[in-house]
Amino acid sequence: MLRIFVLVLGTLISQAALAQTVRAPDFDRLAGNSRIVLMPLDVELFTMTAGGMTEPQAHWTDQARGHLLASLRRREAAMDTPLIELTEQDSKVAELNHLHGAVAGAIALHHYLTYYELPTKEKRMDWHIGADTDWLREKTGADYALFLFVRDSYATAERKVTMFLAAMLGVGIPAGIQIGYASLVDLQTGQIVWFNRLVRGTGDLREAEPAEESITALLDKFPRQ
Repeated sequence: MLRIFVLVLGTLISQAALAQTVRAPDFDRLAGNSRIVLMPLDVELFTMTAGGMTEPQAHWTDQARGHLLASLRRREAAMDTPLIELTEQDSKVAELNHLHGAVAGAIALHHYLTYYELPTKEKRMDWHIGADTDWLREKTGADYALFLFVRDSYATAERKVTMFLAAMLGVGIPAGIQIGYASLVDLQTGQIVWFNRLVRGTGDLREAEPAEESITALLDKFPRQ
């Protein structure tokens, strides 16, 4: 999946780190006394080989997940809405996270890239999670669910050599790419009411400070009550 993102979104690396926030047409702000359940973070880090293939790195992934979660906990008060952490990873939760990753990728492809626009949506933020979410509302007492999907890759030594040789020929090859999606889902309807995207070629989620910066970008313009 990461390789597909690199091929499709690589041209966007030069854009600013702050993601581009969009909202559903009928959504302005959170209702008073709203509660948000924080879904388990969907995070994975990779190395990128000389040929551009990606290989998952479990230790790096654990580091990144810890830094991102710590950042979310620190900024909960500033979000003006309590976060309920959903720590259990049963099959229904895992399936919902998987569906979000697929839908978020489709939003990034069809909503932000003009060439892939869907004429039927007419640039409207009209997307649903694609599964029943009412059970999660009953389980947690939350009104919304916050999903975070993050993929990050880092060049191997061989990749860096390839980059150097390519640069001598006037060809630019990315060292890696950081992709993040944040979605706020209305658990009563399954509608994605707020979405944010981060795409850049810098940042290191294995360190606390860059991870903090990524969360700041992903939660830019997060809706308030």
